[in-house]
Amino acid sequence: MKNKTLAAWLAFLGGPLGLHRFYLRGMSDLLGWLLPLPTALGVYGIARVQQHGLDDPWSWVLIPLLGFTIAGCALFAIIYGLMSPEQWNARFNSAAAADAPAGRTNWLTIAAVVLSLLVGTTVLMASIAYSFQHYFEYQIEEGRKISQ
Repeated sequence: MKNKTLAAWLAFLGGPLGLHRFYLRGMSDLLGWLLPLPTALGVYGIARVQQHGLDDPWSWVLIPLLGFTIAGCALFAIIYGLMSPEQWNARFNSAAAADAPAGRTNWLTIAAVVLSLLVGTTVLMASIAYSFQHYFEYQIEEGRKISQ
């Protein structure tokens, strides 16, 4: 029996590592194994900022990968948490009854949804702002070089 609350929390807390995918679909899930790649690239982008400063062009490409991965996993936590018990059990607990307890929503599920909405939106907007700001600053600097 796959528990909806546990899946929502795994997507929120361990989503960038693919933990929710492994819980719901098993260790043979390809996307679960691929999710740590953009996460690792984003962490590498943060390390590049610490090493080379904010003007590093690779950092404004790599850091949003981490943000988009976190935001996407938060979105899955919201989807899982808001799924009706009948849909949940039909999709992930097909052998169980439609109203089995594993698919029910409780206050821990709602907490995962609320925190996912808060953190996911914040991370997504910060990633977009960071990436666009540095992209446009880079374009302005290249325009200055051309005009001189």
